[in-house]
Amino acid sequence: MARRMKDHYFKLAKKEGYRSRASYKLKQINSRFRIIKRGDTVVDLGASPGGWSQVSLELSGGRVVAVDIAPMKPIEGVEFFKGDITSATTVKKLKEHVKNADVVLCDAAPNLSGRWSYDHARSIELAESALRIARVLLKPGGNFVVKVFQGDMLNDYLNNVRESFRYVKLHAPRASRKESAEIYVISKKFRGLTPWKSIF
Repeated sequence: MARRMKDHYFKLAKKEGYRSRASYKLKQINSRFRIIKRGDTVVDLGASPGGWSQVSLELSGGRVVAVDIAPMKPIEGVEFFKGDITSATTVKKLKEHVKNADVVLCDAAPNLSGRWSYDHARSIELAESALRIARVLLKPGGNFVVKVFQGDMLNDYLNNVRESFRYVKLHAPRASRKESAEIYVISKKFRGLTPWKSIF
């Protein structure tokens, strides 16, 4: 808590009315890579408490759909679905409700155990679930951003992402804490779902 109270972005979020310091990560990512454009339909996976949903709504002015297994306080203009992004039931529900998304975002992280290899593997598992959802929901040319923890499984994950996107880059925004092992996979220009590729 003491570290949070001293944190520049934590204080800025409080001052500017954002629900988390993570809002500035998305702002910085979008400033550099132009992931979200005006009028875009955005799906925010692992959205609670809603910082990325707030920024998505500001940037797009369009439809924003938020999903999380945890509850989220309502945000005017954001549709919220309670669901587990690793569940086929959640994917089916989203597929029925969202047609041709422009952007899929995922800032979700696993509950940390303190065992790095396990936490890294869980992070990749969440990122794989987010990628499956992106493949289902995105229109051709759409964009995808997901947080992962760095480790030995990352290269295989990146190769998987490259099968579906023409542009893939790793990026650490300034708002990420220096001591953090998190990094964001920035993926643009979705190729479209390959018919033979299994979703699950």
